[in-house]
Amino acid sequence: MFGHSLVEVGVFSVLVIACMWLDLRSHNDDKPVTARNAAIWTTIWITLAFAFAGYIGWNEGPAQMQLFIAGYLLEESLSVDNLFVMMAIFTSFGIKDAYQHRVLFYGILGAVIMRLLFVAAGSSLIKLFGPYALAGFGVFVLWTAWKMFQALGKKHDEDIDYSQHWAVRWTQKFIPVYTHLHGHDFFVRTDENGTPVEAPKKHVEGGAVKLAEKPVGKVIWRATPLFLCLVVIEISDIMFAFDSVPAVLAITPDPFIVYTSNIFAILGLRSMFFLLAAAKRYLRHLEKSVIAILAFIGIKMLLDVTGVIHLPAMISLSVVVGFLTLGILASFLPEKKA
Repeated sequence: MFGHSLVEVGVFSVLVIACMWLDLRSHNDDKPVTARNAAIWTTIWITLAFAFAGYIGWNEGPAQMQLFIAGYLLEESLSVDNLFVMMAIFTSFGIKDAYQHRVLFYGILGAVIMRLLFVAAGSSLIKLFGPYALAGFGVFVLWTAWKMFQALGKKHDEDIDYSQHWAVRWTQKFIPVYTHLHGHDFFVRTDENGTPVEAPKKHVEGGAVKLAEKPVGKVIWRATPLFLCLVVIEISDIMFAFDSVPAVLAITPDPFIVYTSNIFAILGLRSMFFLLAAAKRYLRHLEKSVIAILAFIGIKMLLDVTGVIHLPAMISLSVVVGFLTLGILASFLPEKKA
């Protein structure tokens, strides 16, 4: 895979598949994820990521390990904004806390596939066009930083009604929609009047569903708001990948390092979602750190292309960690009174 040994690919695959299975099994009861449970799983995923980084360092040397950690931390920091968008999406669709982990988990499966395609495409562009592709990525990353800077203080994702997202309207053209939650089901069987003909497999307290006593006409499969929510989250992740994948490719053109660091970051962030939901109001300066990191990476990529200077992996890692630390510390300083 991407020029790396089958052993490395196997270690990565076993770690990810085994822990995703355990994660799904431990959240199979449709109960809201507690802060304690989210903290435990976040710790597990972070530990696994750094253990895999240690394996890469042992197998390929410290430089590759440093690049993995830099890419992992960059993806984590860039993804914070996307998690806040997910919170707004759940609110728009009225998804109960008990069902959010189910949507996020299946969203991971789509993200794993889409990131593979994005990384493969980005790596292919670099191979085909060499420095021109790298320069294009550098400019794009700088443009992303500029757009984020312009949007500081203006973003109100919680005010957006994602139930009217274009992906929802597009999906409704092809799949009939049932307008209410039906337990944790993504699809429901209804009669021609749109009344369910079977009870949901699982539902939380207060989620009882009225069934058709005498079904009218033929049975029709309809998508529930849970499925529409999943579609919008997948689309938002794809749009986010346009920014994040070029940024990590700017740190290293090694597609295996880019992909594995992306996946470990995504898996950790799904667990971290439930912690960030409570902590987001405290991290008011983190976005500024992300902007500074993107600006640094865009400039670094352009400098690499021109041959003016080549920064070693340790410098990139230090800059990413430094800016993140500053943003987090600054967020806990008292705000100036107007």
